[in-house]
Amino acid sequence: MTDLTTNPAARAGAPAADDQWWRSAVVYQIYPRSFADSDGDGVGDLRGIIQHLDHLQELGVDVVWLSPVYASPQDDNGYDISDYRAIDPAYGTLEDFDELLADLHARGMKLVMDLVVNHTSDEHPWFVESASSVDSPKRDWYWWRKPRAGFAAGAPGAEPNNWGSFFSGPAWHYDEVSGEYYLHLFSRKQPDLNWENPEVRDAVYDMMNWWLDRGVDGFRMDVINLISKVAGLPDAEVPPGAVHGDGFPFYAQGPRIHEFLQEMHERVFAGRTGDYLTVGEMPGVTVEHARLFTDPARREVDMVFQFEHVGLDHGAGGKFDPGAASPRDVKASLGRWQEGLAETGWNSLYWNNHDQPRVVSRFGDDRPEHRVASAKALATVLHLMRGTPYVYQGEELGMTNMPFASIDDFRDIESLNHYAVAVAAQGQAPEAVLAALRVMSRDNARTPVQWSDGPAAGFTTGTPWIAVNPNAALINAAAQREDPGSVFAHYRALIALRHSERVVSHGSFELLLPEHPTVFAYTRTLGDRQLLVIANLSGERAVYDLPDAAGWREAEPVLGNLGGRLPRVDGRCEPWEAQVFLQEVTG
Repeated sequence: MTDLTTNPAARAGAPAADDQWWRSAVVYQIYPRSFADSDGDGVGDLRGIIQHLDHLQELGVDVVWLSPVYASPQDDNGYDISDYRAIDPAYGTLEDFDELLADLHARGMKLVMDLVVNHTSDEHPWFVESASSVDSPKRDWYWWRKPRAGFAAGAPGAEPNNWGSFFSGPAWHYDEVSGEYYLHLFSRKQPDLNWENPEVRDAVYDMMNWWLDRGVDGFRMDVINLISKVAGLPDAEVPPGAVHGDGFPFYAQGPRIHEFLQEMHERVFAGRTGDYLTVGEMPGVTVEHARLFTDPARREVDMVFQFEHVGLDHGAGGKFDPGAASPRDVKASLGRWQEGLAETGWNSLYWNNHDQPRVVSRFGDDRPEHRVASAKALATVLHLMRGTPYVYQGEELGMTNMPFASIDDFRDIESLNHYAVAVAAQGQAPEAVLAALRVMSRDNARTPVQWSDGPAAGFTTGTPWIAVNPNAALINAAAQREDPGSVFAHYRALIALRHSERVVSHGSFELLLPEHPTVFAYTRTLGDRQLLVIANLSGERAVYDLPDAAGWREAEPVLGNLGGRLPRVDGRCEPWEAQVFLQEVTG
């Protein structure tokens, strides 16, 4: 079996110079608040990241995506920005940022910033000026509207339309000073920018150019497909049992979204020399939409984050009405995206990010007997598909969901707002609401990275802003770095395989055994090189009948996830077993 537990210095079969470099790249997301704290205040910071760059280099990643570190009141942990050109003091200084950027570049890694321009903080000077008067020159930089006719201003039902916010409650906040409402699709402290105003777009593009001139290598664009709203902001249909209308059809993939993204490319990236990455986070995006957004000829974005597979376990009541997603459903969804973007466009591949619960607890099995194997199996099927893989901090260690004891343990505004509305306004049983939050809350992804088995898992010398998962004594980076059977070692092997084998970064994809209830199998083919992936995504032994199994019996076993079993195509898989094979094909 090929030894892929070390990161090769040379990348055999690397893409040609005219290929998009990100086809063979792997991106690592850092959520700074929870990554590493250098000064003991309990909040992660830029110097903490700098201190752990050896970890990222050893893992072998090519790009770091940095969640927001801009100045912010921290209503939504930095996704409410009050100054796009300043670093929040909780994270450090611009000098710290410049040092981080230089250190990453010196190690051959790139840095991608989080671009949050659907909304700002209500403490951003743009909004402060906009709210200062109905005659303010920046009034039209945001969505201001008068109360609904026939209703007293500020009274329930007086909102300009019936849209609901993603964070519970109406999507409008009443400003007593001016007697008008402003739109906020998220928190009331996150007013939406009016992209119809060309001055807004000019200011955004100027800010983006400022960061690129500083040396950053691209942007992950937060909910970027929501920036174009339908004219008139009409009332929306109210789903059964809901209080507010679902405005999504009126602000997702809006009428000018492609125009805005093409203009952004022209004003920011066109004419620049350098290897940049642009990825758009796009809730509700379809395969058909994604082909347009990621078609290189259209010059919009390089890839998108789609949400189909991470919505499979949402119940009729949404994410906080969790169900279960079968392995068959998961592979069907991912396979459909592979097929849909096969000829035009590109996939971004992810299980985890700062908004999703931990994949080992969600689609895997975090019980002791299966946790490591399931983490490796899920990583295997994701990383070897066609697309650019994203690793969220701690995922490479197999970190799990947090056993939150009470609502007092949560910090996320979405979770806290949901609990308040569900319990106080809707009369749901507190324990039932807590049970759903334990499964789906964004805070599951935001507990501190588990660096060691020491106090606070080595994250801080102080009191962490959110509690450390109690399993840190068992799951931590220090214990895994020298363990060839660890989750960390397996992620290193997968990343090295993408770097060394062009069939992974450039090959075609074919889903096998689509109806099998638990086995996720596919091939990747490029010329005479072919890769086979077989993984059993369940805690029970599986049998399968692979087409052309005989042709694979002499193939080279490249990677397996069960230490005591050599991978072989023999029609059976142990619980959570993953196997990878490579061969030359003829004719």
